[in-house]
Amino acid sequence: MSHAVDNPSTAIEIAQAVASGATNASTVMDEHLARIEASETEVHAFNLVLADQARQHADALDARIAAGEDVGPLAGVPIALKDNMCTRGIATTCSSRILEGWEPPYNATVADRLANAGAILVGKTNLDEFAMGSSTENSAFGPTKNPHDLSRVPGGSSGGSAAAVAAGYVAASLGSDTGGSIRQPAALCGVVGVKPTYGAVSRYGLIAFASSLDQIGPFTHTVADAALVHEVIGGHDPLDSTSIPQPAPALTEVLDRGVDGLRVGLIDEMMGHGIDGISADVLARTNEAAEALAAAGAKVDRVSIPASIYGLSSYYLVAPAEASSNLSRYDGVRYGLREDGANVVEMNTATRTAGFGDEVKRRIMLGTYALSAGYYDAYYGKAQRLRTLLAQEFNEAYQRFDVLLSPTSPCTAFAFGDKTADPMAMYLNDVCTIPSNLSGDPAMSVPFGIGDDGMPVGVQVLAPATHEPVMFQVAAEVERLAAEAKGAAQ
Repeated sequence: MSHAVDNPSTAIEIAQAVASGATNASTVMDEHLARIEASETEVHAFNLVLADQARQHADALDARIAAGEDVGPLAGVPIALKDNMCTRGIATTCSSRILEGWEPPYNATVADRLANAGAILVGKTNLDEFAMGSSTENSAFGPTKNPHDLSRVPGGSSGGSAAAVAAGYVAASLGSDTGGSIRQPAALCGVVGVKPTYGAVSRYGLIAFASSLDQIGPFTHTVADAALVHEVIGGHDPLDSTSIPQPAPALTEVLDRGVDGLRVGLIDEMMGHGIDGISADVLARTNEAAEALAAAGAKVDRVSIPASIYGLSSYYLVAPAEASSNLSRYDGVRYGLREDGANVVEMNTATRTAGFGDEVKRRIMLGTYALSAGYYDAYYGKAQRLRTLLAQEFNEAYQRFDVLLSPTSPCTAFAFGDKTADPMAMYLNDVCTIPSNLSGDPAMSVPFGIGDDGMPVGVQVLAPATHEPVMFQVAAEVERLAAEAKGAAQ
């Protein structure tokens, strides 16, 4: 049974209707909360639903609109935040026992920017613990299910955020993307997911996994909605030392420019010529997207990025190394879970043993080993050199092409338990998405048809750093062409 919504109201439609008085925020909120009430126990997209608070905020917004106030471009739009983004006085757990019940004393910058734009927070979404996973099976609070087919995973680590949009619980949500954790679940759940340029969206208030890779971005039903949300949450933040010191780019105005004359490169290695395990139906949809872009006037050609085949190897040294450092703060002393011990060392050990799940422990150990004396240069240092090479090769490709194209995920949504016994098989889910995190460039997933199993397929559009406008321009055309192809097939 599918709980995915057909023809849902978009964020732009909701905001325009609420701002104009055609409907009100309270009515919109009741509709979305009713949907949550009907099927959330089966989908489990949320760790926490803030129904009473959301209704109060909707009523307050309606009063402001009635008084003639401009409440912002996301007026009355129901949104959700991945449960690794701080919300003042609202539990923020990272889906980990070690932070169960912890309530931050401050908001993430993105939470404030959404609220200031008129969006209303509905709840905090489930994720793989500390964002470590590709299926949302690693949550301490149980897995999220794919709204298209409850026997399958929604992807990860932002599976709850992707599922919440796909099920129509919210019109937009935010996730974090460290190695594909927005784009891969977007592909598996049939929604749009964006990883912005590193530093384009503030990470202040995002609980860190791997600080040089983490990036916040939106999930939405449409490319236009994603563009609007990106405009709201993007731009410089003095609270984030890695924030790019320039305003958010204008994106909504470029969406109808088409692709005539744009240069699109199809990445050879991700099309089965170097990276194994990408399924034939996913390759077929990606080739169809490329052919459709060519027919729409783009100049499409193949491009080789040899270092991309080593992206996974580099990532699984860099990311765990940074995680082992970031997660050392969870010691049972300052906040979160505390297990008793005869002394500080025993207390630390007992707390981390009880508080962290297997995947988090696995990555902490990998990272600690990679950073240890005698191994640092052989592992971490080499991984960083490979990261530099990968960035250089992408830069060279972007001398020839405006954007690049590839599959988002090597397969459609798989069944629960299919890959949990083999961590390497799970890690391979991010083989097409990881390179953009290592290079810091933006990339996004756009739904394009279905696989042989009837599940959604996502096509990935990649662009150079800070070139979100051309990425969204091409993504909007991919979306239009997908709708055209679907209409022709019916």
